[in-house]
Amino acid sequence: MAQNDSLSEFLQTAVEAAKRAGEIIREGFYQTKHVEHKGLVDLVTETDKACEDLIFNYLKQQHPSHKFIGEETTAACGITELTDEPTWIVDPLDGTTNFVHGFPFVCISIGLTIGKVPTVGVVYNPIMEELFTGVHGKGAFLNGKPIKGVSELTIVSFHILILLHANLSMTLKQLRTCVSIAVSSQSELVKSLLATEAGTKRDKSTVDATTNRINSLLFKVRSLRMTGSCALNLCGIACGRIDLFYETGYGGPWDVAGGAVIVKEAGGIVYDPSGKDFDITSQRVAASNPLLKEAFVEVLQQSE
Repeated sequence: MAQNDSLSEFLQTAVEAAKRAGEIIREGFYQTKHVEHKGLVDLVTETDKACEDLIFNYLKQQHPSHKFIGEETTAACGITELTDEPTWIVDPLDGTTNFVHGFPFVCISIGLTIGKVPTVGVVYNPIMEELFTGVHGKGAFLNGKPIKGVSELTIVSFHILILLHANLSMTLKQLRTCVSIAVSSQSELVKSLLATEAGTKRDKSTVDATTNRINSLLFKVRSLRMTGSCALNLCGIACGRIDLFYETGYGGPWDVAGGAVIVKEAGGIVYDPSGKDFDITSQRVAASNPLLKEAFVEVLQQSE
C-alpha cells in the first residue's frame, strides 16, 4: 500500500480532475445533447467522451507511470486487464441516461486501485454539488464533512442527548449542526430502503429475471428506488440515505471503483450478492451496513 502522503496526493489529484470534468457536465446538462447508442438503451454523449479525455489527460500529467481504465476507452478498444500496478478506473459520466433526460442523478466516478484493491475513491455530482471522497484507512467524507460509521454514530447520538438534556432550548438549527452524516443503523429488512437497477439488457430472459427478483424483494423491504447511477447508489449507502443496494451485470469496474472505497470508509460493507467477498471485476455488487448483511444475502439468494 502507498504511503499516506502519496494517498493524500492521489486524492487531491482525483478531486481536481472530477471538479474540472464537473464543469463540462454542468455546462452540458441544460443544453441539447447529441446522443449515440452503445446498445438498445445504453447511451453515450459527447460529454461522456470529453470528460474522460479531460480526466485521463490530467491524471496522466500528474501520474504518468500509473495505468488507466475508463468506460468509454474500454468500450472503444476492449477490456483492459486490471493488474497490481496503481490503476485509475474512471466513469466520466455515471448516469448518462439521467443526463440525457435532465434528471440530476449524474456523477463522475474516479477510483484508484493499488494491488487490485480500491484505495482512493471520488464520486462527484456537479448538478447537486455533492463531493464524496474516501481513502483507505482515512475515512469517508461528503463535501469535507466526515461520514461516521455505525459505532461512531452511537457516540454522536449520545453526545446530542447530553446537549439536549443540558439545554432544552436548543434550536433546530443548532441541533442540526450536531447531527452527523452516517451509514444507516437500520437492522430490520422490513424497515429498509432498497436501491437497485434494471440494467441495459432488454432480452426477455434478463428482464424476466430482473423483475421477478424485484417482485420477490418488495415483500421483504419497505420500498425500492432506481436512481440510474451505481456510483451514487453506493454513496447513498455510505451516507445513510439508502439501507440496501445490489446490482448485477453493470458496465464494469468503473461503476464501483470509487464508491466501494467510500462505503467501506464510511463503516458500511461491500460484498458479492452471494455473500462472498467483493470482486471489483465481477460485475456483481451488494452493499449495506454490517447489521443487515446476513438477512439481505439470504433474501437475495431466495429471490434468484
